[in-house]
Amino acid sequence: MTALLELKGLTKAFGGLLAVDDLDLTLEAGAIRGLIGPNGSGKSTTLNLISGLYQETRGRISLDGEDIHGLSPSRRTAVGLARTFQNIRLFRRMTVLENVLVARYCRTRAGLLAVTLRTAAARKEEREARSRALEVLETVGLRHRAMELPGSLPYGQQRLVEIARALATDPRVLLLDEPAAGMNATEKVELLHLIRRLNTDLSLSVLLVEHDMDLVMRACARITVLNFGLSIAEGTAAEVRCHPDVVEAYLGKGAEAQRA
Repeated sequence: MTALLELKGLTKAFGGLLAVDDLDLTLEAGAIRGLIGPNGSGKSTTLNLISGLYQETRGRISLDGEDIHGLSPSRRTAVGLARTFQNIRLFRRMTVLENVLVARYCRTRAGLLAVTLRTAAARKEEREARSRALEVLETVGLRHRAMELPGSLPYGQQRLVEIARALATDPRVLLLDEPAAGMNATEKVELLHLIRRLNTDLSLSVLLVEHDMDLVMRACARITVLNFGLSIAEGTAAEVRCHPDVVEAYLGKGAEAQRA
């Protein structure tokens, strides 16, 4: 399979702390890859580096073979990277539809003057943006709540609004940071089905950071495990589940001996 997103020797230091240490990771076109690890292992920092919120100390990030070093978060969105956040970041005084529309405007071309004068081209783009925003809300099952405020939705559905907002940018790579946090068991099953549909129906490549091991194991063909910023294991769900370094990282020293 063709590498779409590639990290080579990716490193991020905060003073003397190496939050991400010489990480190599490849996300193939059309794949769902998991990135897991204990709290503080460097997962969210990795997503922040990929999305441009942090600048790497050293290493390389490439999208479809092109180095994206130095690109701002908005430019990375424009070239096909979209993400959600571990902590929900919705505009509370805007409707669900308006939250999604904000992201869609990265694909519009009308300038300030055209928008102010309400030219035909600007009005056409506005209609198209609204239509696309409603489409992605339909995709995540929330079109019927488009005109409500996000705070009126259950926590799990607020997570889906974030996913819809990311989808509105028409990404090639979707970075999901703890999308199942706060969801109940039923919502997690629905999320799993959604991730699979996005992957198959929209041909989206997905990098999934998640603490829910059952969700990761069922969703991802391959999984990378971080601990203290280092990659300690990589492989299929079955291979990672039984890897002694992974068992030790999650359960502590002596866990493998107790299993034996």
